[in-house]
Amino acid sequence: MRAIIQRVSSASVVVNGGTPRSIGPGLMILLGVRDGDDPAIIPKLANKCAGLRIFNDDEGKLNRSAVELGYSALVVSNFTLYGDTSRGKRPSFIRAAKGEPARAAYEAFLKELSAQGLAEVQHGEFGADMQVSLVNDGPVTIVMDTDEWK
Repeated sequence: MRAIIQRVSSASVVVNGGTPRSIGPGLMILLGVRDGDDPAIIPKLANKCAGLRIFNDDEGKLNRSAVELGYSALVVSNFTLYGDTSRGKRPSFIRAAKGEPARAAYEAFLKELSAQGLAEVQHGEFGADMQVSLVNDGPVTIVMDTDEWK
């Protein structure tokens, strides 16, 4: 799995033209699922995302987590995180998980993240048309790839 985590002062997603789902300060997480990802890694990924120390402490150092500060998270599924641009100019998405396995992994991640102690977890909808807005604070952006943990 691959997660792009951004420290935000605010973020929102609009799903299929509906009402915005918004958070104030916290984490914006774009989540990609790779074909063949082991669902057993989901709890560790959720724990690492929620506990990531990317917020300033009293001395201005990145030493506090969203959980510690009572912040929220917004999670959006994003298969394009597995776009392969090694050949040509049109990305190939062959490595991205498809259908029910990808949906199940996304929903399991949402469940695990919700259990981590964040103030709230807002989310988009798997496979839907979504517009995402955010104010990246810092900017602080972290890329986590579970393949690198092996």
